[in-house]
Amino acid sequence: MKTWQKMLIPTLITLAISGIYLFSVWKHRQDPGVVAQQNAGETLNKDDLAVVRILSPAHFEDTLRLEGKPVWMKNGYVMPYYSYTGGRVVFAQRKGLIPAMQRLDVKKIVKQAAPASEDDGVGHGSRQAFAVFALPGSQELYATPIGALQDGEEAYYCDVLFYYDDPHTIFDYWSKDVWATIEAHQVKPGMSELQTRLAIGRKMHADRRVEGDRTVTYDQNGKHWTVTYVNNRATVIKN
Repeated sequence: MKTWQKMLIPTLITLAISGIYLFSVWKHRQDPGVVAQQNAGETLNKDDLAVVRILSPAHFEDTLRLEGKPVWMKNGYVMPYYSYTGGRVVFAQRKGLIPAMQRLDVKKIVKQAAPASEDDGVGHGSRQAFAVFALPGSQELYATPIGALQDGEEAYYCDVLFYYDDPHTIFDYWSKDVWATIEAHQVKPGMSELQTRLAIGRKMHADRRVEGDRTVTYDQNGKHWTVTYVNNRATVIKN
């Protein structure tokens, strides 16, 4: 097995569900830079037609477009973040997992080698790419991995990890009650799978592949939820 293939194994495991989703919407995009969320074989609804921008970064220079801009965590409770001080990612100061819907104010994108023992959800390569960010209202800097580089090969997961527009504006037709539940990182009957992911994250295991008609178990940073969906509405919730 090639070095690059070995590097991608942990990444593919961590981001498999999100990666499949991204590939699907990529194939169906109509205009450069935007996609409509769409699940093949299903009747389209407003969520499927919501415009979600993608950047499709192929090279490190492409990721620099994020500098000075806010992003919102799409892949909640999956990606770790670390202190960033003295121009370096401090792996010994791991702060936790970034919550779903968390706004990150990206200050810069940097490259740095990660310790071999550090499992941060992205293949290590020779170096990783990190988004250095501040949380709203804070000047303290943190970093989270967004890709890896190895022997001239590069892989970046920004489109899987982030919304580039405030989800409140993307899904502005959702009710105030739904948004209040999402912001409280809770789940209530009637919520869709997408709404649930925005509330409690994407670290999940489903009993079948048909989204909207299945039972899904979520790991919300150690807190477990089991949600059964019928017609893409939560009907039974256990946590």
